Amino acid sequence: MISYINKPYDDKASLDSLNSYVRKWFEDNFDELTPPQKYTFKLIKDRKNLIITAPTGSGKTLSVFLAVLSALFDKSLKGKLEEKVYCIYVSPLRALNNDVYKNLTKPLEEIYEQIKRAKGVDMIKENVKKVTIAVRTGDTTQKERREQLLRPPNILVTTPESLAIILNSERYIENVMDLEYVVIDEIHELANNKRGVHLSLSIERLQNLLDHELVRIGMGATLHPLEEAAKFLVGYNNNAERDCAIIDASWSKRFDVTVMSPVPDMIYTDNTPIEKKMYESINKIIKKSKTTLVFTNTRSGTERVVFNLKRRFKYSENIAAHHGSLSRESRLEVEEMLKRGSLKCAVSSTSLELGMDIGSIDNVIQLGSPKSVTRAVQRIGRAGHSFKDEAKGEVIVLNRDDLVECTIMIDSARKRQLDAFTVPKNPLDVLAQHIVGMSLTKRWNVDEAYNLVRGAYAYSTLPKESYISLLNYLAGNYVGLESRRVYGKIWYDEQEQAFGRRGRYAKPIYMLNLGTIPDEVAVNVFESKTKRWIGNIEEEFLAQLKPGDIFTLGGRLYGFEYAKGMRCYVNQAQASSPTIPPWFSEQLPLSYELANSIGEFRAGFAKILQSNMKISKRGELLRLLKIKTVPAYAGAVLDKLPIEENAKKAIFSYFVEQILFAGVVPNNNLLLIEQTKSASKDSEPKECIIFHALFGRRVNDALSRLFAIELGYTLGQDIAIMVSDNGFVLTPEMSNKISSGMVDELIEGVLGRDVEKTLKKNIRRTEMMKRHFRHVAVRSFMILKNYKGWKTPLGKQQINAQILLKAAETIDPDFPVISETYREILNDVMDLPRTKEVLDRLKAGGMKYKFIKTPSPSPFAHTLITFGHADVILMKDRYNYLKQLHKLVMQRIRER
Repeated sequence: MISYINKPYDDKASLDSLNSYVRKWFEDNFDELTPPQKYTFKLIKDRKNLIITAPTGSGKTLSVFLAVLSALFDKSLKGKLEEKVYCIYVSPLRALNNDVYKNLTKPLEEIYEQIKRAKGVDMIKENVKKVTIAVRTGDTTQKERREQLLRPPNILVTTPESLAIILNSERYIENVMDLEYVVIDEIHELANNKRGVHLSLSIERLQNLLDHELVRIGMGATLHPLEEAAKFLVGYNNNAERDCAIIDASWSKRFDVTVMSPVPDMIYTDNTPIEKKMYESINKIIKKSKTTLVFTNTRSGTERVVFNLKRRFKYSENIAAHHGSLSRESRLEVEEMLKRGSLKCAVSSTSLELGMDIGSIDNVIQLGSPKSVTRAVQRIGRAGHSFKDEAKGEVIVLNRDDLVECTIMIDSARKRQLDAFTVPKNPLDVLAQHIVGMSLTKRWNVDEAYNLVRGAYAYSTLPKESYISLLNYLAGNYVGLESRRVYGKIWYDEQEQAFGRRGRYAKPIYMLNLGTIPDEVAVNVFESKTKRWIGNIEEEFLAQLKPGDIFTLGGRLYGFEYAKGMRCYVNQAQASSPTIPPWFSEQLPLSYELANSIGEFRAGFAKILQSNMKISKRGELLRLLKIKTVPAYAGAVLDKLPIEENAKKAIFSYFVEQILFAGVVPNNNLLLIEQTKSASKDSEPKECIIFHALFGRRVNDALSRLFAIELGYTLGQDIAIMVSDNGFVLTPEMSNKISSGMVDELIEGVLGRDVEKTLKKNIRRTEMMKRHFRHVAVRSFMILKNYKGWKTPLGKQQINAQILLKAAETIDPDFPVISETYREILNDVMDLPRTKEVLDRLKAGGMKYKFIKTPSPSPFAHTLITFGHADVILMKDRYNYLKQLHKLVMQRIRER
């Protein structure tokens, strides 16, 4: 049963739960218990499964490990501590593993020294041994691994991938047969993806080996919903949910965060002065703080900020970048400098947002929107090292959509409204790896293995037919695949209902090819006619492209045609702007929950404005806009939000302009469909249909395809699509006048479709399908990255994937690898469940839609319509375009 522990234990009960030497060490080093420690010491001693959420710097890691160390030193003092693994700690980052190792080494040494001083020569007689710790990751040398095999540590710090390898190491597995604790750190970073699913199956396999129940402990700074995290952690035992206690100490830390604009006017201030003011604002914050951490949203943005700070303000080596593309040595150097307090400022994309110890951070600056409340809390929470410290930060924004988004994000954080994570359900490629791994250890009864698999929360609803289908694939029972050099990895006897190891190469295949993170490299881009090499793009970016999409490369515009292997073919585009910026694949999508919160604010604030505007004269509103003054009725709302004066004025103007121009503000319960013309000076204005759909990019990706298919069917032509978090734009090949009746038919047509079937048919023709099929095929051991010591190049893997996709479809349209590819795209890349939820609300009338025609895009469409310009090279063009659009808005407002 999942239950909340709402009342902490008193200090005496908590400290009495610790071994006397561990307790003395704690009291010598700390003045008081932190909130999580008031729960965990006692509960872990009582061997309870726990989910604990608490802010960074709250001592939650120590709150878990001191209780574990206490149990291990108890064992040592009784002379029963052996060279075996009693605790496994897993985190998503190697850096976090190394950090935990360093932070635990000191207490282990000091507690042991206390015991030595107290016992003297009796240490030998009583067989009191040191509690040991070691790290095993992909960075661990062969020499270190051999030493761990001979002298296994009591605490093993590892990653999901290394744990999966250990499970199939016959010699090492003997060392974990007395395992008692499994600790998963930053559990939210694992539970929402296939790495976490992989880990959950490994833990179930571990549990199956033992004759006692494991104590499972999960930790995270930003966990929501907690019940889902608990279910992921503990899983099921014979279809019965295991017990888990939830400790929520997540809001003991205070937040002082302000959303700010560097200039009073974000529209008519040119790019150069805006950039200058932004860097001056950052520099001012850095100067008044001992250590500042700056978060950008892309790696390229991180490099750009560091370069500009050094160039503009003559900083030397006391400012540094930290992101995943840098070498491990460079990252470790930055982390060490932060811990020592010798770095004035670190700039990061995402790599420093998790809970590794980076010392005391005074202030966090977030540039632009991090796209989720959870991520904002995680990042701002890095400020203030102690649980009593205040987390101080600023969010700097450069456009009005970002301003509204970040304001509601920080307001939601203050109200404790986090985004929900979702555990992927029944991914067959991950399961394929574990079935092969299980087959290496013994002969399995089919139902016995099925019950083990369903013990993991992600597979608790796994249909038996999907499981059997996967066994048939892994056994090579699909006729036609052997001719494509896809051979069985297990044997499966349908009559005896058993499976097991097949062939001597099964183990090397498993060991060398397991894991869930796909290999990706730069893809070469060529001009299709001349075959001239132009440059390269990231494979993840290529996967997003559809024929006709336009992007920038080397300062020029190109239209995507097709891809073959790791080559992308394009033509020079005549369009005035890109439909997709080059950083699109790096940008995190807006969370659905935050999108809804923004929609609620839009609806509420618009209602207040509109009710007051009815009694105000139009001239008075125009005067307020001109003198940039916020009236009392609007100020009453905006004063409650975490924003400064410039931001309040910008939000008020934004909403009033939208109401005066379009008469309506789109929100999460009102889908605004706007037919308008692009207003670029560089080309002929083109008719486009803007869907103001505030649901986040994952939902909008699916919705845009559905509406484009229906519109294309109605008009008998191809429809270009541009998607963002706040909506999508459909552009027919030829200009068409769309009537209100046609929009009604369009909505009716989409609502009448089988959503999943329609999307699958659309996806099948895309580059996304080809790339994701390769990823799934590699995870399913259909395509081997490594075989007999040879590494298969990615280009060859991709070509093989395209051949195998066609072959598998002829064998069975529901072939397991194909089914999983569709599941991954529809549920992990897009968000099919919430797309259906949006359409169901539209169908039931819980969401309304409104069609308007405008001579130029309405204010709320400006960021969306200029989305493709949001690139470093084209930023100046984008500002000019926004000014042009705004002038058209103001001209129409004055004329009406």
